[in-house]
Amino acid sequence: MALLSVAPLAPRWCVHKSLVTSSKVKVVRRTISTSIRMCRITTESGEGVQRRIANHHSNLWDDNFIQSLSTPYGAISYHESAQKLIAEVKEMINSISLKDGELITPSNDLLMRLSIVDSIERLGIDRHFKSEIKSALDYVYSYWNEKGIGWGRDSVVADLNSTALGLRTLRLHGYPVSSDVLQHFKEQKGQFACSAIQTEGEIRSVLNLFRASQIAFPGEKVMEEAEVFSTIYLKEAILKLPVCGLSREISYVLEYGWHINLPRLEARNYIDVFGQDPIYLTPNMKTQKLLELAKLEFNMFHSLQQQELKLLSRWWKDSGFSQMTFPRHRHVEYYTLASCIDSEPQHSSFRLGFAKIFHLATVLDDIYDTFGTMDELELFTAAVKRWHPSATEWLPEYMKGVYMVLYETVNEMAGEAEKSQGRDTLNYARNALEAYIDASMKEAKWIFSGFLPTFEEYLDNGKVSFGYSIGTLQPILTLGIPFPHHILQEIDFPSRLNDVACSILRLKGDIHTYQAERSRGEKSSCISCYMEENPESTEEDAINHINSMVDKLLKELNWEYLRPDSNVPITSKKHAFDILRTFYHLYKYRDGFSVTNYEIKNLVMTTVIEPVPL
Repeated sequence: MALLSVAPLAPRWCVHKSLVTSSKVKVVRRTISTSIRMCRITTESGEGVQRRIANHHSNLWDDNFIQSLSTPYGAISYHESAQKLIAEVKEMINSISLKDGELITPSNDLLMRLSIVDSIERLGIDRHFKSEIKSALDYVYSYWNEKGIGWGRDSVVADLNSTALGLRTLRLHGYPVSSDVLQHFKEQKGQFACSAIQTEGEIRSVLNLFRASQIAFPGEKVMEEAEVFSTIYLKEAILKLPVCGLSREISYVLEYGWHINLPRLEARNYIDVFGQDPIYLTPNMKTQKLLELAKLEFNMFHSLQQQELKLLSRWWKDSGFSQMTFPRHRHVEYYTLASCIDSEPQHSSFRLGFAKIFHLATVLDDIYDTFGTMDELELFTAAVKRWHPSATEWLPEYMKGVYMVLYETVNEMAGEAEKSQGRDTLNYARNALEAYIDASMKEAKWIFSGFLPTFEEYLDNGKVSFGYSIGTLQPILTLGIPFPHHILQEIDFPSRLNDVACSILRLKGDIHTYQAERSRGEKSSCISCYMEENPESTEEDAINHINSMVDKLLKELNWEYLRPDSNVPITSKKHAFDILRTFYHLYKYRDGFSVTNYEIKNLVMTTVIEPVPL
């Protein structure tokens, strides 16, 4: 019964001799949830080394499988077809930009522009139409007033559908629009008005009201009211609707909202929805061209994904990670998350760097939380701060390979970042890494001593030990977007945007991981620290309190990301924000870091492995 693999490793890796010579293994098992079984293993050897290990499921994506993937969509003919479709769609957009043209009138021009922008963005093809989108939104904003907008510039009465869609879209693009416009769609009693019979038009209006409510800023009570009203309304509506494009759209939006939604996953879903029901757009607008382009773009990027995934899998295998059995192997899942938020072909370094850094952070997390002894962790922490290959001299054998891959990967990414930024950024990366290692070391000391910190002390440390900062900083520096020091200060630690993001992820993560961690002897979590300070509270009380904290923080995150008075453009903050969305997505149902053979496996299949049928 092989609880710890001691099989021969790749040349770069060696097994610590305490594992090879172990004479006795004791196993204590307990089930901590329906989805994961953890083992607490004490390994006794002649040297008296004791280790704990979480029995995480193995890698789901064999390198041989990854290397066997193939697709025809990298052929030049598909790229030529896409370029032709892009030109045709641009022509279509320009045609509706003409005042009083054939397809647009003073009574519908605002909603038509918003609808085409919304569809282009949700189909995942907006990167080709940046100037057209800006022109359309500038036009809509020029008619925006304190009551919102109607269907067209000549509309006398504001329309909920146009106003809600406009509020959401304009706010996401940095226009200063107030949610107070929604007050005008309430009855005298202060409730949002709706008819006794739910029409398709009204359902769509409430759907866009829900979507707008997800972009709430702190203190916007009307947005909170809109979310409550629209959620109840849509849940009732979907029970009455037949299976159709509208019902699928409602289901998806209610399921993922905004913070959990991933652009590529949305594009895959919306391709099917749009194919059934090209919302708001007339047949004369050649909407079929939009759909054809979206499918081609999806599949051409799918071809690039396979190439990048093969490189990543080979890195994982050649580095020796495939021979290690104690850590979680999530490199494919991390790559999937990166490619779900950035499908720009030129951003390969971002996607691969994201996957490598977060995979390494996960291995380090498993070393500091479970596998490493205190003496080993002290040595590794000192080696990271020394930052030189000679530092491996004092490390146990299993740590030497981890250290060298970490060292080489961080330095390699710093080299990529220097090409993009025109300056050496290694010190930024090292500072973030040292902060992460120090926070992990503090947690390890708590685990070994059984110490339970205060809630505030735990959260302050946990925001850093989550690893968001180290996983965000280096990948975004390779994007080709200028990140001078003053902008990095607004994105990276200790900026408010970074602090809020880290708080959300630590709080939300603990809700899904505290039971498994407690079963491994890890006493500290947001839940346990809260209950210690509030002895009368139950676990349910603690979870409700933390969820309430997260809800408030999400609104603050929206503000820090989208605030119109910021001197940092939204484009510079977008990847940092979207990286939070990827991990928030992982925590929707369970601890998606540890248990990836359900929803996350399906995400890999849907957005990376399988193309869209043309």
